[in-house]
Amino acid sequence: MSQDSRQAGTNTGKPGAIRKIATGQLRMGMYVHKLVGSWLTTPFWQSSFLVDCQQTIDKIRASAVTELWIDTGKGCDVQVVSPEPCGAPAVAAAMSAVPAPAPAFRFAPAPPAPMAQELKRAVALIDKSKVAVLSMFQDARMGRAIDLEGALPMVDEIAGSVIRNASALIGLARLKTADNYTYMHSVAVCALMIALARQLGLDDAVTRELGLAGLLHDVGKMVLPMAILNKPGKLTVEEFDIVKGHPAAGHAMLLGAGGIGAVALDVCLHHHEKFDGSGYPHGLRGEEISLHARMGAICDVYDAVTSNRPYKAGWGPAESLRRMAEWGRAGHFDEKVFAAFVKCLGIYPVGTLVRLRSGRLGVVAEQPASGSLLLPKVKVFFSSKSQTYIVPQLLDLAQPGVADPIVCCEEASSWGLVDIDRFWIGEGCGGRA
Repeated sequence: MSQDSRQAGTNTGKPGAIRKIATGQLRMGMYVHKLVGSWLTTPFWQSSFLVDCQQTIDKIRASAVTELWIDTGKGCDVQVVSPEPCGAPAVAAAMSAVPAPAPAFRFAPAPPAPMAQELKRAVALIDKSKVAVLSMFQDARMGRAIDLEGALPMVDEIAGSVIRNASALIGLARLKTADNYTYMHSVAVCALMIALARQLGLDDAVTRELGLAGLLHDVGKMVLPMAILNKPGKLTVEEFDIVKGHPAAGHAMLLGAGGIGAVALDVCLHHHEKFDGSGYPHGLRGEEISLHARMGAICDVYDAVTSNRPYKAGWGPAESLRRMAEWGRAGHFDEKVFAAFVKCLGIYPVGTLVRLRSGRLGVVAEQPASGSLLLPKVKVFFSSKSQTYIVPQLLDLAQPGVADPIVCCEEASSWGLVDIDRFWIGEGCGGRA
């Protein structure tokens, strides 16, 4: 698929129809409206595009996709080789009717999954999402329209992972590297927004909009000079003033793209507002800030402070929540929304280094499915008494007979520990985002 084909199809000038066809019927000049199947297993991250080369057809036919929808108003129709009349069964089978209006949006069913199983799915999802967000943001930097339709299937896949086991994707997305921070931050905030929306009991349609908002909230950073965006040291006052222009720039980009909902526009423009009125760009205060933007502010800050940046190493998850709680009391956040955020992540989020009463150190590997947030699953691997590594062991602190509670959080550097995330990620998950 060529670069230009991401922008527009060939408009025939005729009123089109959305038709479902088999991949064997696909030909040059057709406009793909949607591939049937999971976004994660399709060969392209975009959901709609013009078929302008044989390579695109070959990729689709070689994939797991067996059917797709085409838009005959933007591209070619199915070739009818049969002389039978229009209503004949052969033609009717090849051309499906336009689907009926969809009911209220619902995410696809996603039964709960064990942590190890969801981690493997999350690795693949992060890999594909990274490519998709990079492509979207590069389009934005070059002044091209953002493919919003292509972003929604990505949001749906991220939502599915969060619904199955939120800790897997959220934990892995935190482990981004400094050089891919800008792109992976968008994926992480998307996942956090979806998890928080579900904790607050918002419906699936709004949750989806919030996921899209998280994905696009920082698109305005694409107008910033790379020297400022990737500066390894503290910004000057003048540089920070430039950075403060990114919410308005992103809002203008999304308005220009068209088709973006009010939720994503609002979050993009106001995710740096603070509850006490000290934020930017408009200095909104309290209820003047929408619930959606208040959610965006919390999710944005959490991922920022837990991530490695060009100018500083990220804090641990529990330490980040502790400091954010202080900022919330000082007026930065809506404390009720922040309390819900803590509840959906856990008091000890996955990846937190803790010391147990026995003196063993371990990393939180999984949140309890129900019950006390103080009793997660912990992978112990180090003895603070003997100052040595021990055989790793997974402890479910909620199980009867496990009388070794968490007494405090620890800093890995204080014990000379490195790469502690390997103990909760496990084998076969490819490591970091």
